Order: sequence, then structure tokens, then C-alpha cells
Amino acid sequence: MDADSDFQSVHWDSTPAVEEDAQLGFTPADSRPATATSPGFRTDYETTADDSDPTVPKWDGYLAVQVTDPVKELEGTKDMYISYAVKSQTNLPFFPQQSMNVRRRFQDFVFLWQHLSQDFAACVVPPIPSKHRAEYVTGDRFSPVFVEKRRLDLQRFVQRVANNPTLCRSTLLRSFLDSSEWSVSMHQQTAHPPDPEGKTSFFDTVTDTLVNSFSRIRKADERFIEMKEGIDRFEEGMGSVDRLWSRARARENDLSGDYHDLAVAVQGLGFLESGITEQLNHFANTLLEYSSLIKHNVNRTQDPFLSHLHSLQSYTAVSRGLLKLRDQKQLDFEDTAEYLSNAQQERDRLAAIRDGHPGQRAGGISGVGGYLRERVDALRGLDDDRARVERMRKLDVKIKDLQAEVKKVQDVSEAFNDETLREQAIFQASKQSEMKEMLGKVADGNIEMYQQAIEEWDAIIPMLQRIRVDV
Repeated sequence: MDADSDFQSVHWDSTPAVEEDAQLGFTPADSRPATATSPGFRTDYETTADDSDPTVPKWDGYLAVQVTDPVKELEGTKDMYISYAVKSQTNLPFFPQQSMNVRRRFQDFVFLWQHLSQDFAACVVPPIPSKHRAEYVTGDRFSPVFVEKRRLDLQRFVQRVANNPTLCRSTLLRSFLDSSEWSVSMHQQTAHPPDPEGKTSFFDTVTDTLVNSFSRIRKADERFIEMKEGIDRFEEGMGSVDRLWSRARARENDLSGDYHDLAVAVQGLGFLESGITEQLNHFANTLLEYSSLIKHNVNRTQDPFLSHLHSLQSYTAVSRGLLKLRDQKQLDFEDTAEYLSNAQQERDRLAAIRDGHPGQRAGGISGVGGYLRERVDALRGLDDDRARVERMRKLDVKIKDLQAEVKKVQDVSEAFNDETLREQAIFQASKQSEMKEMLGKVADGNIEMYQQAIEEWDAIIPMLQRIRVDV
């Protein structure tokens, strides 16, 4: 089939098996030259004869992106904003250079996300941090804590895009990472939207969603049922981890406060016990240091873990949304096929009546409509045989059109199935890589904290051992 005629923003090429990259979590396969296509709305991915399975993603290189160095621009004016350095390293052949460094503001990231979501409807486009936050109301959106959290969220967003072998070939992303005239590229993208003839309105999209919400897929695909169940289990697990981790974080903060209060009490005891004042003061200082270590570990390890966990939950919700969109494509095909079947049954029934045989009326709305139409024709005194011939002629035209439509919708549904399978494989690889990163950082942070705590307690033990108690 000609898949590009159905989804101009989606890459349908067949690809060989997936490997992991040492730098991004995916191993680059052999690079191949890419062929540029129309202005940035399709992936410029070359199709070759050895491609085999369209449901298997292919990484043929790496693209590593870092968002660093937030800087206040136009400081002191009402137009002040934060810009970020976006540094990229790649060996993909369709990028103009291997090392790129540009500065972008938050609105640029939002623009990239909006147009990738529009242009690549069959991809799991990662979410971007929301702009509607309390910090914008309270005026703290330029605070170091908020800026750092946003930087990490933007880092995750753009790296997820870079890890997707379809999205990373978008010419819009290429311009975002490399262009010194990004504002010009933004205007060009806005002036030349993808597939203007095939673009559906918001009302049409909502209508299709509402209609399909009351429909059930007749021939469910076990592969996608298994995917939905896997996402359900993963979301349930993440929800449990979120609740437990938040509770543990609160207890860690309480523990830090308790050690601080104990240090203050020990210092007060030192003033009463003149013989061991020095030792008690050192012991109090160690307690204060340990309290600070716990607090620092919460801020540096546990808070980033929770933030990353919430981001991964949003990313998973996008993956679930793609599965729902696939279900809508499947429902479109099944409904169109049923409509064709009803028309064919009605045509056969009319032909049987003309031949002198009783015909069985088609079921559903079409059957009821045919019966009402016959009653109205009878009341109007129309010739039954002539009316049947005319209806058969109209049904023949309708059946021909429906057969072509069913073939088209089926091709779209099957192609969307393949792309969904591939996108889910990409999401699973990204999820596993991020989970490994998240848990690794938690382990490293806790190990560092406890190593420093051991050093602090080891230093105070000899001093405490010098205390002599007279019996």
C-alpha cells in the first residue's frame, strides 16, 4: 500500500532488530545515507530491500542532547525570560555537524512539542512540562529551584525525542538543535502546515472520540490487549511507588529535624557537664552534620526521583493515548466494513425478491431503514418492481464506493497497527533505560550519603571513647 498517502507524518518503513546504544540506552546499527523529503513533515529515512519487519524500530546512530546553563535574558525588564543552552552530539548522517550548541527558551520547546505532536500523530511524542504552575502566579518562576526543575524536565523531553528513531529524523528537530535562525524556521513551519487537505478539525476529532467511546472492538487484537494490561500494571506500580516514596520522603525530613533537635539538646547538656563539654559539642556537631546529610539527600536524590517518576507517568499516559487512537482506527474499519456488509445484504435481498424468492432483510439500522422505505413507497403508490430496480442501482454504486473505502480504511488501520507496535517497542526501551537511570541515581545518592555519614561517625567515636566515667 501507499502508506504516505494516509499518514504523511509517520514513517512506515520496515526495519531490522533493535540493539541498545551504549550512550543513550540504544546501540547504533550501521549508519546509512538518508534521503531528504518534503519540508520537514516526513521522516527522511531511506527504504532498502533488506528491510523486513515494519513493527521493529531501528536505531542507526545516536543523538545525545543536554539542556544546561540557564541564563536570565533581558533581566530587569517585563520581558525577562530564561534561555537554556542545548548541546548535542550525534553521528547521524543527516545532521549537518556532529557537535551543535544553541540557546533556546521555554516557548521554543513548546513550539517543538506542539508541531511534533501534530506532524507525527502515530508516534509517542513525549510530554513537555506544563506552563500553568503555581510559580507563575506567585512570581517564583525565576527562582533557582524552579529553573533547575524545569531544566531537568526539558532535558528529559528533548532526550526522549532524540531517542525516538522516527522523531529524531524530523527536520524541525534538526533545525531546533542546529539552526542559528530558529525564529525563521518557526515561521516557515507555521506557514506550511503538514497535510492541509487531510487535517481534521477539533470538532471532528472530539466527535469521533465520543462516538467510538460507546463502541467496542469486535475483533480485539491480543497484542494490544497485552500492551494495555502492561501499561495498567506499570501505572499501578508507579502510583504505589509514588505514594510510598512520598511518605518515606516526609519521614526523612522528620528524621532530619529530629537529629537537629537532638543536637541542640546535646549542646545544652554540654554547658551543664563541664568535664565533657568539648566531647558533647563535637557530638552535637556530628548530629547536625548528619541531619544536613539527610536533608541534602532528600533534596538531591529523592526529590529528583519523584520528579522523574511523575514525568514518566505523563510519558506513559501518552503511550496509552496512542493505543486509544489505534482502537479508533480499528473501530473505523469495523464500522465501515459492517456498513458495506449491510448494503450487500440489502442488495442481495432485493435481487432475491425480483427473482421470486423471499429475501432476508439486513439487520441493524440499514434493515429498519429499508423496511420504512418500502412502507413509504407502498403508501405513495410507487411501482414495487421499478422502485427495487432503482434502489439496486443505487446500492451497486454505494457498494462500489464502500469497497474502495473499506480497502483504504483497512490499509490505514493495518499501517497504524504496525506503527503502534514499533512505537510501543521504542517506549518500552526508553522506559527501561530511564528506570535504570532513576534507580541508579537513587542508589548512588544513598551510597554517597551513608559513606559521608560513616566518615562523620568514625571521626567522633575516638573522642567519645576518651570520656571516663567514675564509678
